[in-house]
Amino acid sequence: MSLYYARFNSTANYLNDNRLVAGNAAAADGTQQAIFWEGPFRMDIGTPGLNSGIFGVNTSGQASISGEISTKDPNNENFCAWGTGLQCAAFLWQRGVLTQLPTLGGNNSTLGNINSKGEIAGATENSTRDPDCPSKVTIAGTGPQYLDYEAVVWGPNPGDIRELKPLPGDTVGIALWINDKSQAVGASGTCANTLLPPLALGPHAVLWEKDGSVHDLGNLGSTVINMALSINNQGQVVGASSLNDQATPGSGTHAFLWTSAAGMRDLGTLPGDLASAGVMINDAGDVVGPSIDPSGNPRAYLWHKGVMSDLNDLVPGNSSLFLLWSTAINSRGEISGFGATEKGDVHGFLAIPSKGEAASESFSPAAPSANIRIALPENIREQIRQRLPVSRFGSPFMGLR
Repeated sequence: MSLYYARFNSTANYLNDNRLVAGNAAAADGTQQAIFWEGPFRMDIGTPGLNSGIFGVNTSGQASISGEISTKDPNNENFCAWGTGLQCAAFLWQRGVLTQLPTLGGNNSTLGNINSKGEIAGATENSTRDPDCPSKVTIAGTGPQYLDYEAVVWGPNPGDIRELKPLPGDTVGIALWINDKSQAVGASGTCANTLLPPLALGPHAVLWEKDGSVHDLGNLGSTVINMALSINNQGQVVGASSLNDQATPGSGTHAFLWTSAAGMRDLGTLPGDLASAGVMINDAGDVVGPSIDPSGNPRAYLWHKGVMSDLNDLVPGNSSLFLLWSTAINSRGEISGFGATEKGDVHGFLAIPSKGEAASESFSPAAPSANIRIALPENIREQIRQRLPVSRFGSPFMGLR
């Protein structure tokens, strides 16, 4: 497997089957800017001075973008976890035009991927004030929160918004993935026990069918932490689930694979690790995500045909970039994600199977070095945590807190 990484501080959050890589990169003013890498080109599409990131792009080039707008939130919420107090909006980017998506009556929205039809999974506030919402900043960096929020699907037509009801007895929901059959997955809970991205968890991992019906996917032992993060076109779902009631972010949670025939299966962790998460599954059933060791150090993995492998071990020559997080895998088995150097610099990466074509010229071949297994010092973990609020995959969840 060949490894290529961006030449600047960045995270690669997604790649499509055309090898269009999308994510965010640090701007000179310290904000995170939505960015594409394609062929020899890098294209920044974020608004200068405001934080943004891309979290899905389909083969038609439509992209789902989460970003700030310049308006202060009237409740001083931090829905996107950037800590600015600005309102957080969901956007569709198409042919150079950025279109803000509607809410359910509240001020803020967040989102996940976009499918081939142009449907986007996400969550947006309604106008219901909820005293059970957290009154302070949460471990995810979101909060305080005053309004309830519900899972939604935007599109495929301009202005379309479809609310996805939570499980009976629950009051809020989050959708982070939608497949080409319009099945969406995420979490259901209350405003008190559900956290918005980047941590993204709730007591119930759920699947919404195209008709809006909602199904509890179960758990691996507890309803403390459960989140469905991705669903492929075969209806297979991956995410993370707590093993017991003592589970906390960073330990006691494992990646899962759910199917309608077999239910929820524990995918375990890499040897010696305590926690993991299934971030994405492609149509071939391959899963990617992070696995975390007892010291809070994540490493990217690939789960293929029942075997979880450290992605760092699959890259020949031992790269100078330690791969922390695999975020997406396309139909060709190409993987995006981000890693860190020994200095703590974060770079988006593209990993290509050996039989793949040459990588984009906007990525540099990873230079070989001594065999590194980075044990990130606390100050470096803190630097990385500060750079990942738009990762949508929960840096606090994986011990970077």
